[in-house]
Amino acid sequence: MPLAPGQLQLGPVRCAWRPYRHGQAAEPLVRDWLSEQLGTTAEALVIRRTAQGRPCLDPVHGGWDASWSHSGEGLLMALAHDLRVGIDLEVRRPRPKAQVLANRFFAPAEAAALAAMSQDRREAAFVRLWCAKEAVLKAHGQGLSFGLHLLAFAPEGDDWRLVDCDPALGAPADWSLRTFRPAPAYLATVAWRARWG
Repeated sequence: MPLAPGQLQLGPVRCAWRPYRHGQAAEPLVRDWLSEQLGTTAEALVIRRTAQGRPCLDPVHGGWDASWSHSGEGLLMALAHDLRVGIDLEVRRPRPKAQVLANRFFAPAEAAALAAMSQDRREAAFVRLWCAKEAVLKAHGQGLSFGLHLLAFAPEGDDWRLVDCDPALGAPADWSLRTFRPAPAYLATVAWRARWG
């Protein structure tokens, strides 16, 4: 199926962008897109939630996995087959407490790397790192409650590379991540790995 406007193929993951209004329920928009992609009706699409609240497509849908994130006026969705996928979206805004948050919640080496950057670079690098961490944790299924410090990234040019993680996440090499700009003033990361457990 060709990509429709607002869609992007990143490796094995198909992503789609939709306008979003703060306070609006995202799931109906997600259902519409997923049902179109999976050739079913929105009413027939079965989305279950784990005990931790992660949305999962029912096995009746043949091994597909989905994730979504909204920020500002945007909604970003991801769909992959026979993989676990997570996506995070962040709108550009000032982050004056970026270093404080990094010191409190990130791995010590990450906080040190951010502290060594100029203020101008630090905020952008913080957002890239936050997106990467949240995308992996969404795919894993625990979300932020798992602990942002339990996966560590190292700076690599303008990006971050996963270098260490808690065994519950697998090995860093198990994960693929792509950071991209789905729309002006937005940054997103999609993370995926083979299914487990």
